[in-house]
Amino acid sequence: MSLSSSQIALEARSVTKRYGAVPALDGVSLTVPRGACVAVVGESGSGKTTLLRTFNRMVDPDGGSVWVDGHDVAFLDPVQLRRSIGYVQQEGGLLPHWTVLRNAALVPWLASASDAADRARTALELVGLPSETFGRYPSELSGGQRQRAALARALAGDRTTLLLDEPFSALDAITRVGVQRTFARVRAELGLTVLLVTHDLREAFELAATVVVMKGGGIDQVGTPRELERAPASPYVTELLDKAGVL
Repeated sequence: MSLSSSQIALEARSVTKRYGAVPALDGVSLTVPRGACVAVVGESGSGKTTLLRTFNRMVDPDGGSVWVDGHDVAFLDPVQLRRSIGYVQQEGGLLPHWTVLRNAALVPWLASASDAADRARTALELVGLPSETFGRYPSELSGGQRQRAALARALAGDRTTLLLDEPFSALDAITRVGVQRTFARVRAELGLTVLLVTHDLREAFELAATVVVMKGGGIDQVGTPRELERAPASPYVTELLDKAGVL
């Protein structure tokens, strides 16, 4: 079923990107419907992080076009674009010399919102951080708490689209499950659009309705977890399923 432009939050159209002689993206096309969670999986060097970063112009493609909410990002101011999309990376990216509360208030503060601190507190509470952590610095938090704070920072600006780059991979197994569950609850509660990059196929299956498998800068398969399980489109997809213990 085709989607109208108003139903599409993120779209890549025949996007290419090279680093020297290496093709990071080779004519990649992808559509992320509004309110959906789409996971991109693949081995290191497959192009998944490069693709993710084209949507907030941390990477500018060599060819093709990238669209956010119906706008070609090539014609958008990169700073304003990044303030409109939440971005959470593997280590959180919190500013080490700022408290948790100040970190979470960053985007509304940059927008000169008079209630920036209140928005930050609401977001921190939403992701399950207790109030006694608000005055601490990132170095005083556990890994799970730092990722919760990073997620809160992405939410405090009332942004409805999030780009997540391996946000749970640095956490231990028990902490990881807890943060994943918090993310799933918050995403469902707020109706967020999410593009999630992960190397963990099981994580992709648990959190996303649609899974995109990338290899060598291209897309091998796009489908629901059940579709990938029932009909892997290539030996590479079969290998990923086997390694993840899904088959």
